[in-house]
Amino acid sequence: MSITTAARNPYAGTLALTALTPIVWGSTYAVTTEFLPPDRPLFTALMRALPAGLVLLALTRTLPRGMWVSRAAALGVLNIGAFFPLLFLAAYRLPGGVAGVLGAVAPMFALVFATGVLNERPTGRKVLAGVIGVFGVALVVLRATAQLDTVGVIAGLVGAASMALGTVLTKRWGRPEGVGPLAMTGWQLTAGGLFILPLAALIEGAPPAMDGRAVGGYLYLGVIGTAAAYWLWFRGIAKVPATSVAFLGLLSPVSAAVIGWVALGQALTGLQILGMVIALGGTLLGQTTARVRIGRTAELGGAAQVGRTDVAAELGAAAEPAPVGEAGGAETVGYVVTVEGSEKDGRTTGESRILVGAKS
Repeated sequence: MSITTAARNPYAGTLALTALTPIVWGSTYAVTTEFLPPDRPLFTALMRALPAGLVLLALTRTLPRGMWVSRAAALGVLNIGAFFPLLFLAAYRLPGGVAGVLGAVAPMFALVFATGVLNERPTGRKVLAGVIGVFGVALVVLRATAQLDTVGVIAGLVGAASMALGTVLTKRWGRPEGVGPLAMTGWQLTAGGLFILPLAALIEGAPPAMDGRAVGGYLYLGVIGTAAAYWLWFRGIAKVPATSVAFLGLLSPVSAAVIGWVALGQALTGLQILGMVIALGGTLLGQTTARVRIGRTAELGGAAQVGRTDVAAELGAAAEPAPVGEAGGAETVGYVVTVEGSEKDGRTTGESRILVGAKS
């Protein structure tokens, strides 16, 4: 019997697909400034969320039931309804990229929330990754003229915390049986959009006049930047640890800087490029690693213990042979997965030994 190792498991592929979400989110600034009406952040947030959510509800024909009505509402507010307005408020109140730096604190919030919600102990490696990531993003987006504003700073930090808590709770609650990530995305976008709707009406009034460019911009943000992006995001959260997904958010300001350079002709300094490299390093450092040993085990109590054969694949771990002793005189060939300081299902563990397959 053999076990699938990191080279053949879907873990890295899942992370790569999930990483597309913050990369796409990085295009939001360019699309907003070049295609959309100015000074209408709440209307833009509304157009990103509600139409896409309603379309997904119509496509999936699945509505939340029971406790999932309140859960979908809570997740929709945390991930979208509160996050979008707070993000825009911070961006308007904090020039010079300070809002981007505050957003980069989200992985640190995720580590804190995961401790209480997922019983996931933060590792020194991930704390270091969070610090490195914030420093790298600061080099990318901060300018010497940046000024702090109390309201903007609070909005940026609360927005980052909202998204981090939403990510962790999405992992904790999972999905109802038989409900896919597309339906789950539709629930949250609709709930978030309905939360934003009265805010946009009260604060910004009637919708602005829109030309063809604006319609195209809203379509891009709704379909690509929100519906598809959040579908990949929630799909990733279901498959890999929540804190690993949270660290992918560091890619968003890096993507925004690259898009600004390529599409808008904005200059990139050597310091910004260094910041990108550092932010990417923090993103990679924040991902899950595990060391797995596969070896022979003994028959215990006359019957071999058989567990899952895809544990190594789920952990994204490499495998190496290691002998295990005998017991009871009757030897059975098995496969012991030893995970040291790793994560599984969103929880950090110490060393654990799992018998995943056996044969006489």
